[in-house]
Amino acid sequence: MREFISSSGNLAGALLIAHPGLRDPNFCKTVLFLSANDTEEGSFGLTLNRPSGRTVADLLPGRDLGALAGVPVFLGGPVSTDQLIFASFKWHPQTRRMECRHHLVIDEAEQALAEETAVVRAFVGYAGWSKGQLEGELAHRSWLVQKPEREMLELERCPRLWREITSTFGPWFKLVAEAPDEPAKN
Repeated sequence: MREFISSSGNLAGALLIAHPGLRDPNFCKTVLFLSANDTEEGSFGLTLNRPSGRTVADLLPGRDLGALAGVPVFLGGPVSTDQLIFASFKWHPQTRRMECRHHLVIDEAEQALAEETAVVRAFVGYAGWSKGQLEGELAHRSWLVQKPEREMLELERCPRLWREITSTFGPWFKLVAEAPDEPAKN
């Protein structure tokens, strides 16, 4: 299912895929999980395909973090890049929906990590939109919207996640997604 729109029009739980024409360096070729969307309060999302190449232990050296030490850190978005955010993602097979709990404290992140069905990630920064801002960007077609899949959080998919998802929107999108970033270096 490509489109994701709930009966209330709320996009919380959807993926935002940067349109190939979106050239803002903060969002070019990104896939975000939109965990909060409210026409009055604004929206909150986390970028899923920009790993930083670091772990929580790299950012919090000298702390006894147990299993959290190996959790990968992603560049979550351009807002509050001095903030480390823990989030857990849980797939619900009966509803085919992804749940995201964000801004977990360390104890909550450790508990989530112990759950078999949860995936824990750490993010530096996040993506945020004020009242009406995301709706305006959607009206200008800056974003493609899709329901998430269970496998989207697999680390090995990160480098190709945007390309894979964008290609599902049709032949033109597939052509653009497969094009080299710098054709002159092809």
